[in-house]
Amino acid sequence: VQEQRARWGRKCSRTAKELLETEHKYLEQLDLVVTFFMTILKAKGTLKPAVLETIFGPLESIYVASQVFSLHLERGNLGLGLENLCQKLELYGHYSENLEQADKTLKEQLKKNKSFRRFKKLQESRPQFQGRKLEDLLPLPLQRLHQYKHFLRDLLENTSPDNMEYQKLAEAVKCVSEVSRWVQDVIRKRENSLQLIRVQKLLKGQKIKVLAPGRWYIREGWLMVVPSKGEELKHRMFFLFSDIFVATKPCHPLHLLNSNKFMCQAVYPLQECTVDKVFGHTQGQGGLLSLSFAHKTLLLMSSDQQDINDWYQSLKAAIR
Repeated sequence: VQEQRARWGRKCSRTAKELLETEHKYLEQLDLVVTFFMTILKAKGTLKPAVLETIFGPLESIYVASQVFSLHLERGNLGLGLENLCQKLELYGHYSENLEQADKTLKEQLKKNKSFRRFKKLQESRPQFQGRKLEDLLPLPLQRLHQYKHFLRDLLENTSPDNMEYQKLAEAVKCVSEVSRWVQDVIRKRENSLQLIRVQKLLKGQKIKVLAPGRWYIREGWLMVVPSKGEELKHRMFFLFSDIFVATKPCHPLHLLNSNKFMCQAVYPLQECTVDKVFGHTQGQGGLLSLSFAHKTLLLMSSDQQDINDWYQSLKAAIR
């Protein structure tokens, strides 16, 4: 037991040391943004206060919270440091929610605000930046949140439950995990909306509005439609979302504007759909899926066994 505790102690010391070292580095990087951008921009008035607020969000408050946390770690007050950190962690959630708009506003300002463009270039050329751009530094808080999660879990795993700081560590791990989930959710929603926009641009005309509240993009790919009356197989591109299944065919390759787009042929609602594997249970070549809707049955085929299995699982999950 004593040996085990000594091992835990050594691991804890190593992790705590690494946490402090990386916190110092994190602070240095945040300091570049706060000192060379935010403070000077406020003083010069190069950007309007609202624009400044949009680009940097709660970064200054995150910086102050990191200073306090760093100070506690230096003094060996891990428990107190974690308490303070937990109180400030929601700043990271708000920061992630603002990041997309921050990126958009930064690009707009670089395009139309000549004095800001010059200022940014000048600041980034300083030796302290070591070739880094403002765009490289702005996502740092979210990277740091991810690191906090791993450091704190390591500390908790190597701390004895009867240790005074065990409870505070457990609370901190829970707190960081909750905020991480919040951030992941924001990222997932952002990625999903980018996928929906991309698919909308791929489709010719406005026959279908892909961007709809609560809709999630799942997958896309080529499948062969097996016609009911002995006609030849038709190659079609399908898009699967959380509520609909969209069948499209490519536009004419010589069309001036739409040669790389798809024409929507049918939109099938998934709430009235059942899916079955007709064959494809064996390790043979490919397989066939049967999709039954209220007024239509679709037979879809692929010569790739893995592909048909993936489609089957995705469709089942979407319908469920």
